[in-house]
Amino acid sequence: MSAGGWIYSDKVKDHFMNPRNVLANENDFDYDAKGMTGNIKCGDQMIVYIAVNKEKLEIIDCKWQTYGCASAIASTSVLSEMVKGMTLDQAFNLTPKDIAGQLDGLPDNKVHCSVLGDKALRQAINNYYFKNGMDDRVVEEEAKIICECLGITDHEIEEAVLEGARTFYDLQEMTKISTSCGECRQDATVVMQDYLTKHFDE
Repeated sequence: MSAGGWIYSDKVKDHFMNPRNVLANENDFDYDAKGMTGNIKCGDQMIVYIAVNKEKLEIIDCKWQTYGCASAIASTSVLSEMVKGMTLDQAFNLTPKDIAGQLDGLPDNKVHCSVLGDKALRQAINNYYFKNGMDDRVVEEEAKIICECLGITDHEIEEAVLEGARTFYDLQEMTKISTSCGECRQDATVVMQDYLTKHFDE
């Protein structure tokens, strides 16, 4: 399966064709918390449901619903397998690189799919803490989301600028911002210019 010169790995194909832990109806799963990210109008939306061992604070089961491409489905499928048996802290600290690594990599223009899975899982874990009176364990980014489709924040734009982004195309290459609906391009450009001025007086 290839297009535009990039190729899906066998593991991506397997998880796409044979996805694990899919949830058809949330009423069929006795979950303790859920998290959702993405934007259905842009083609990728992820919902992650977790069941938790309350004594050990371990994830005992994970189900999901994903609307999107092969990479989005494969990323959520492998994520749902990875987190079983992990503590909430361990699962919270999973990175998009960890997810993509389990799939033997993703095409560059599909890496954002693993980012969405990571964000949905973290939302589910924070949701569990909120629901169980453990607000002190909640970790929330004090950041403004610039790209609603991919959940990219102003903090991530700043990181890209500090790592060398000087034009919008540099920023897009590094973060994949505005690669879905494109509505955030103007806001992203303004934020990027603000950080260029702040750090480099350009």
